[in-house]
Amino acid sequence: MSKVEELIAETKLNDLLHRNESEKHKNTVIWVLAIIGAVAAVAAIAFAVYRFFTPDYLEDFEDDFDDDFDDYFSEEDQV
Repeated sequence: MSKVEELIAETKLNDLLHRNESEKHKNTVIWVLAIIGAVAAVAAIAFAVYRFFTPDYLEDFEDDFDDDFDDYFSEEDQV
């Protein structure tokens, strides 16, 4: 009977050891994905701040174009 009990104890020990190895692998993957997510979040915030503070030069160009265009036509010419 002691051989059977030793075999059962050995299999339980092996199960615990292999489970710890698989948990370590899962933890490593989770840490890598968390770091990638944090870097992506910081990059997105930096891009949003950049877009918020960058002046819109195209808007000024369109306003100037409309003013020049209106100078060439009178209200009578418009349909």
